[in-house]
Amino acid sequence: MSRNTSVGSRRRFLIGAAGAGGAGVLGALGLPGTASAAGVPGGVAATGTVYIASDSTAQTYSSGYYPQAGWGQKLSGYFTSNITVANRAIGGRSSRSFIEQGRLAAIHQVIKAGDYLFVQFGHNDATVGNAERYTSLADYKEYLRNDYIRATRARGATPVVVTPVSRRSYNATTGKFNVSFPAYVDAAKAVAQEEGAALVDLAAASRAYLDGIGVEASKGIFLWLNAGQYPNFPGGVQDNTHFQERGAVEMARLVARAVAGLGLPVSGEVVPGVRAGVR
Repeated sequence: MSRNTSVGSRRRFLIGAAGAGGAGVLGALGLPGTASAAGVPGGVAATGTVYIASDSTAQTYSSGYYPQAGWGQKLSGYFTSNITVANRAIGGRSSRSFIEQGRLAAIHQVIKAGDYLFVQFGHNDATVGNAERYTSLADYKEYLRNDYIRATRARGATPVVVTPVSRRSYNATTGKFNVSFPAYVDAAKAVAQEEGAALVDLAAASRAYLDGIGVEASKGIFLWLNAGQYPNFPGGVQDNTHFQERGAVEMARLVARAVAGLGLPVSGEVVPGVRAGVR
């Protein structure tokens, strides 16, 4: 089956699902601008699970990889105990392969009303030379729209689009960090706007953070390790894409701070220090 045919088939399925579910399911969703009950004095605390669909920049790593970590691995520390984070991010996946391998379907089997799906792809989608990962911009937008946003809403849950986190790529003259995967960042933002979906612009937030600390200090955010510094990386490493623990913590903080401003029920469950910009 061709890619265009498969996308068309999913679209027909989703239109049918939306029709069967009725506008009640979609209309009941908390979209940007909706007041958060948990953030209102006397309001009811939000509960639910945040599922993360993403790649190696967000995934959870075992102790055998320490100090490598993903932002999804650290996200729960920025929410109250009312929120459970189920990190399904895994390395090497694109928006397309995450679907083709049944990973999104596995989330959709368990996600329910009151839950959230945070979706961040772009790093692997942009790898033109890798047929298993590459996803054209047109297909990337369709996957986000139909599979990650509409199909999640059809299950009564709320999708949150996260633009791809920045790499350690900078202008050597100015010292300012470049926009990583700009075409995919723009596509994610466009689809979120078209669908009225919540957006966390992690691309912009992470770049602003990196600009703030500077090029040299950014080595302590990414997986730049000296030989003999950590047993799991005896020869050292210079990785401009993945994070060491401190970087994962900082990126998770940026995600949580953005969520706090979305006006969703989960926004009121971001820990107070992050909402106030102190942590």
